[in-house]
Amino acid sequence: MGYKAEGDFVGMDVARKYLQMGYTRSMRYAKHKGGNKSKPLGEPDPEKSRAAGIFYEKWRAAAEDEEYLRLKGEFRRRNR
Repeated sequence: MGYKAEGDFVGMDVARKYLQMGYTRSMRYAKHKGGNKSKPLGEPDPEKSRAAGIFYEKWRAAAEDEEYLRLKGEFRRRNR
């Protein structure tokens, strides 16, 4: 059973964060040799950029999910 089906906001939020981290990390590897920020590439690696695009789509879908946003609002109200 998944986090969403269980109404587990924390689990959904951690999954969303991992998708976000996957996007940022894959972009770093697409734009820098070996992911090293001091070794920028002239052109981004197309395969790694494609992987970043997949992570981005899934991350945004998770972050904009209606159930996630509803649970996020409830969580914030309870934990102020």
